[in-house]
Amino acid sequence: MPPDQVKVSRSPGYWATVGRRILADRVTLVCLVLLATIALAAVFADVLAPLDPLKTSMAKRLRPIGTPGFPLGTDELGRDILSRLLYGGRMSLLMGSWPVANALVIGGTLGIVAGFFGGRLNMVIMRTVDVFYAFPSVLLAVAISGALGSGMKNAIVALTIVFVPPLVRIAETVTTQVRNLDFVEAARASGAGSPTIIRVHLLPNVMGAIVVYASGLFSVSIILASGLSFLGLGVEPPQAEWGLMLNTLRQAIYVQPWVAILPGMMIFVTSICCNLASDGLRAAMEIKQ
Repeated sequence: MPPDQVKVSRSPGYWATVGRRILADRVTLVCLVLLATIALAAVFADVLAPLDPLKTSMAKRLRPIGTPGFPLGTDELGRDILSRLLYGGRMSLLMGSWPVANALVIGGTLGIVAGFFGGRLNMVIMRTVDVFYAFPSVLLAVAISGALGSGMKNAIVALTIVFVPPLVRIAETVTTQVRNLDFVEAARASGAGSPTIIRVHLLPNVMGAIVVYASGLFSVSIILASGLSFLGLGVEPPQAEWGLMLNTLRQAIYVQPWVAILPGMMIFVTSICCNLASDGLRAAMEIKQ
């Protein structure tokens, strides 16, 4: 949800206060550190992974956690779980962030245009967005991905379409609150054109709320992307991805349950940290001035 009231002041003192409040919030700080650690581990998976994540060995399949040479065990094809978790994090984070970034650009632009100009343009954009709210996000993502076919690119397109409507609504709501404020009216009275008003006066005062809301969608995107891969509509084998790993390891849950739940634990920890960090960032930015 956007803030109760729009803050139109974004002075250096404001951001310094936001930074201090984030540093004072231990939960948010721990979550940000964990997310940074997971992201760095995924980026440097080539360096950190002890083995090739695609190398199979049927003689070493389903080894337990703590096996020499395989600290987190092996999967159903004898592949090193630690290496696949590192490489899988790269794919999962990519599929979690890319759709949100795309939706932020598309949805933010449409919402700002609808909120600033209003009238019929607002009605057309918002009524079109309302159509997508008739479908649950999970079913909409599965339907679009199923229609486009399996694959990471199609899954990203499907998730982008799912996330555009809520970002359009948030951007339109915040923009509507700001467009009638005194400093915007003063810029309009001085003869500034609409592009100048949007770029100079509107964007700095609405992007904060939009970006904070988008950060909360990151965890949803990771879960939905993993769900699509679990259903065979996302990343395709033999690539490593947390949702796909859950699908392939589910047959081994009665043999090596701790090994089988490791990808699910990574999805859970990452999504929880994203939610808590987003809540902390939102709380830090809600400063009464």
